[in-house]
Amino acid sequence: MSEFTIRPMRTGEADEVSELVRVSTNHWYESHARGAIFTGPAEATRLFCEVYEALDPGFCIVAEDAETGRLAGSCFYRRRETHISLGIMNAHPYFFGQGAAAQLLAFITNYADQQGLPIRLVSSAINLDSFSLYNRAGFVPRIIFQDMFIESLDEDLLASVNGADRVRPATPDDIPAIVSLEQELVGIRREKDYRFFIENAMGIWHTLVLEGDDGRIDGFLGSVAHPGSNLLGPGVMRDESTAEALIAAQLNHHRDSTPVFLVPAQAAELVRTLYGWGARNCELHFAQIRGDFRPPTGVIMPTFMPETG
Repeated sequence: MSEFTIRPMRTGEADEVSELVRVSTNHWYESHARGAIFTGPAEATRLFCEVYEALDPGFCIVAEDAETGRLAGSCFYRRRETHISLGIMNAHPYFFGQGAAAQLLAFITNYADQQGLPIRLVSSAINLDSFSLYNRAGFVPRIIFQDMFIESLDEDLLASVNGADRVRPATPDDIPAIVSLEQELVGIRREKDYRFFIENAMGIWHTLVLEGDDGRIDGFLGSVAHPGSNLLGPGVMRDESTAEALIAAQLNHHRDSTPVFLVPAQAAELVRTLYGWGARNCELHFAQIRGDFRPPTGVIMPTFMPETG
């Protein structure tokens, strides 16, 4: 086991952390007979540093090797009103198995305990090293998500989805209703995230809401389009038909690309509908929580940019 110093990322280290994210993630998937996750330009993974620093400056931590000064690992996290959100964690392949990730995680669990808050994350179900790391630290898998994508879209089919006529772009005026809906259905609150998405200063997010006949918002779904991340989410919906309409609208918006989206496996009718549209599975993820957990109602769709478990 190596000796590491756990500290915040310093000014000027974003490129090194971005390269660590790209190299470590791709190495794990390629060494397990799967394709690289980050296939765009090398600088694309700088998006992680840019987004998390814009949201919460100083909440990227690194593990620095005490002997060489090299960055052995990194992790992003943030504090919200009801919980700590744990984002992407990486250890450089050279330091695999030497305790960097465990020490990074211990830093964050200690911080959460000091704040008296649970920690939420979304982790790969196929990466047993990652699963075991979190599970040993007290995280419990609560929800299974199917990672899905559709290569060829039938635009006429998507346009005819029930409820599509009630979907519209979100505005800043919708933020209180969006925040309240997630708190009602999921039991968490993170107003800063939704303000960030909807104000969209970086020009890469697209957020939609579905408005019911009574004028209330019954669901919302965001998306991100960038060489470092092409995903639908986050989203929260009262029911599966609302989720179907919002997914269809986002897929129409992204019809020139192939975004990945996570849907809860227990939303059986929604999953069946997506298969009918041509969806395929590419991975499974767990929502894992350390601490208090309230089973959600409705449909939740997490994402990784930033992490929204």
